[in-house]
Amino acid sequence: MNTSSVCKPAYSQEPAEIAKALHADLKLGLSTQEASTLLAKHGLNELASTPSVPAWRRILAQFQDPLIYLLLVAIAIALVAWGVEGWVGYPIDAIVIAIVVFMNGALGYLEEAKARDAVAALSKMTEATSGVMRNGHLTRLPSAQLVRGDVLVLTEGDSVGADARLYQASSLRIQEASLTGESESVLKDIAALPLSAALGDQVNMVFKGTAVVQGSGRAIVTATGMTTEMGAVAKLLTATPEEPTPLEKEIRHIGRLLGIGVVVISILVVSIILLISDIRNTSDVVSVLLFGVALAVAAVPEGLPAILSVVLALGVRRMAKRNAIIKKLSSVEALGATTVIATDKTGTLTRAEMTITHIVTASGQTRVTGVGYAPHGEIKTDNKVLSSGALLTEQTALLMYGCLAGNATLRQLKGEWQIQGDPTEAAFLVAERKLGVTDARIKRFVRTHEIAFTSARKMMSTLQIDHDLHDAQILITKGAPDVLLALCSRIQVGTQISALDDARRSQILDQINALSDAALRTLAVTFRPLAKDENQSTGTEPTMLAEHKAARNLERDLVWVGMVGMMDPPREEATIAIGEAHRAGIRVIMITGDHPRTAARIATDLGISKAGQTALSGVELDALNDQAFLQAVQETSVYARVSPSHKLRIVAALQADGQIVAMTGDGVNDAPALKAANIGVAMGITGTEVTKEAAKVILADDNFATIVDAVREGRSLFDNIRKFLRYLLSSNMGEVLTVFLGVVGAGVIGLNVANGGNGGKGGSDALVLPLLATQILWLNLITDSWPALAMGIDPPTDDVMARKPRHIKDRVVGLHMWAGVFEIGLVIAIVALLTMDMYLPGGLIAPVGGTGETANARTAGFTTLVIAHLFQCFNSRSETSSAFKNLFVNPWLWGAVAFSVILQIAVVHVPFLNLAFGTTPLTLDQWLTCLGMASLVLVYSEVRKLILRLMLSKKPQHQR
Repeated sequence: MNTSSVCKPAYSQEPAEIAKALHADLKLGLSTQEASTLLAKHGLNELASTPSVPAWRRILAQFQDPLIYLLLVAIAIALVAWGVEGWVGYPIDAIVIAIVVFMNGALGYLEEAKARDAVAALSKMTEATSGVMRNGHLTRLPSAQLVRGDVLVLTEGDSVGADARLYQASSLRIQEASLTGESESVLKDIAALPLSAALGDQVNMVFKGTAVVQGSGRAIVTATGMTTEMGAVAKLLTATPEEPTPLEKEIRHIGRLLGIGVVVISILVVSIILLISDIRNTSDVVSVLLFGVALAVAAVPEGLPAILSVVLALGVRRMAKRNAIIKKLSSVEALGATTVIATDKTGTLTRAEMTITHIVTASGQTRVTGVGYAPHGEIKTDNKVLSSGALLTEQTALLMYGCLAGNATLRQLKGEWQIQGDPTEAAFLVAERKLGVTDARIKRFVRTHEIAFTSARKMMSTLQIDHDLHDAQILITKGAPDVLLALCSRIQVGTQISALDDARRSQILDQINALSDAALRTLAVTFRPLAKDENQSTGTEPTMLAEHKAARNLERDLVWVGMVGMMDPPREEATIAIGEAHRAGIRVIMITGDHPRTAARIATDLGISKAGQTALSGVELDALNDQAFLQAVQETSVYARVSPSHKLRIVAALQADGQIVAMTGDGVNDAPALKAANIGVAMGITGTEVTKEAAKVILADDNFATIVDAVREGRSLFDNIRKFLRYLLSSNMGEVLTVFLGVVGAGVIGLNVANGGNGGKGGSDALVLPLLATQILWLNLITDSWPALAMGIDPPTDDVMARKPRHIKDRVVGLHMWAGVFEIGLVIAIVALLTMDMYLPGGLIAPVGGTGETANARTAGFTTLVIAHLFQCFNSRSETSSAFKNLFVNPWLWGAVAFSVILQIAVVHVPFLNLAFGTTPLTLDQWLTCLGMASLVLVYSEVRKLILRLMLSKKPQHQR
């Protein structure tokens, strides 16, 4: 990276050496032919993008889920059984399951396609161009056509097209926040540097993807495409594995459990039946295989993948309305499980707008209100607006002179205040407007000369004609306070100029230290009236003066006006969001490339860390071994002067500590850590394309507070997922136990073929199923799915942000829930089988009516199961709260229940549905019996919850 053909880093070589090695000309640049040859040899100056995933692979990805695998196995078994029967009729079971699988895949594909389209809309940008010397002429070309050896011509407002070594620079400042995380622009120099200079210290280099905010320069291109520093970050991003979300892990875990359970139970039960039954022909074998299919279908909640996709999709749409674009559905829930938010500083927690906050002159200090580039605010002293006196005179002069010694511009376009140039210089323009003296300054002064800022002098000067002083010339100098103070012999006090004695000098030094200790960037302003013979030029067009002449003759015997303290202010909404995150038990840490003291101050102001806590720098991190690094990550909340690899290591250490990490950022330097984090959150406005590609969530408004909204949505979503999982699993457990116990205890409840049996099929010893496979599919896909879907949008039952995040080892369905699922499932099975027994002769209960045929009794048991499931959907809304609490807060749930009841009435009383699902019409008495038996599930659940609440009330508060 950034190397010429002689293998030494470009920043350590002289430009002439590099030009010789690359066969380039620093004056004329490359010829068109030379550039074309190099372009053909090395390729376009572009980053290698992630290959586009074909549509067919995105479609297949929707079916890579353990539950889907189980459904595909069920389809295969149903088709085999259909074939064994001689391909008679239609394989209804296989067709219905296949439709469900297809609908689930289509839904997931369409929702993720919408997210991709939204990301693409955010990513549209105009083609970047660069000023280049070709054939001795300045031309402007697409940056993608740059090659090594090209001469870049940099001007204010340009985007740097490639990594290049500077050989000319005039007040050149580059904004490198997207690469290094440093909020302040970097002043560039052309001198060669020693080996091993850190990236942020390579001031004689310019880097691809950064921006020129001030000045001009020329540089020879040393690296393009993937060999640039930005390319190095892109390579690191490619090598970074993507972490699955907690929900994805949980659904896989549930799928594995269900899969193992289905296989084991089905094989075991089918084997036992084959051993103990009198199998006489192929039809008997088919009946046993169909039983195995029925058992598998009963165990697997076929509607779960589709319901989960719909609920997540609804969450995605709600977040889109709040300016958060979710690229992956499961990321919504994962945000709710977040335990740590690791965030960048510049532009994410701060406004990326340098703002003057304090002004210090001889007569006192003022505070400047308002933040950002909008000139809304006041200059106050002792909580009163500055309006008159010596202090006003001094501070007016300071802000006027500070604006004159700069080249930035501030203007309002379509209601938005925008700057062009260095943000530090723009801060003076904003503060001056707050004081209301901008027009007076423009009328009073005319610039004639400029002495450029250099890192050696740490100052810049301009020469101005002052119309208020009979067109006298005045030198105005702005720069580092300690440097300028050494050049001052006088001080402005009100309208007078006084000698700068030792007491005053000592006082100013104390003020400099006080502002620096407050993590403010300080700049001083001085001036000196010029004698008529000090500058012989009488022209009024601004020109550049030679540095050595200014140093010897002009920048001396200066008058101290004062100094300012400035900072990149925190976002107000970020402070509120961080407080809300802490209330929710989420730790917020700052990871930035900025100065440690500045980072610590911002973190304190935002509430990330306590006053007095320091930031840990990248150099300090490098000195730690793995154990010490892990310890530091557990204790430290602010990291400064860090590289992309540091960010990646911090995220990895947090994850190793069991944390679920959401990483936010906007620069290229954030991308690898975003990809490695459990949830990567990119800024949609200021974020780079590399960052957006790596992230799972994109904030369309760049607002940190939107993350907290996403966390709240994620937690509510997780609660609702638990609700409908509790409902679906307990319902399916009821079906499994109904089928299993119905077969095992067929003789006990009178379920035998002599009473009409399995649709009249088979002999007297043929297997009789308490439920048919189509009836189980109806339960799982029709009557169960609608209430489950409605539970997915259930309103929160409590303040979800008032509790800590769930532990990473906590299961969505833990042992306690599994125990409840089995318990309720057993109750559901018992009431269903007892209902069947009531309409069959020879069972435990004397017949109470009906036809006495198995089909009629099975229909009653089937209907009791449906109604019991509907009661259970209200029970499942909470593990401990009564079903009657907040009973009517979710109208969608009541609508789903009503719809399911209508569907069940149809399947019992519509003739063609009777034929398809093996049902017979029920009398009113039978319907009432089914309703009464099903209500026992509600009664049992209410008693169970009451006992749980009593047990919970006896536990100490910290154990609940």
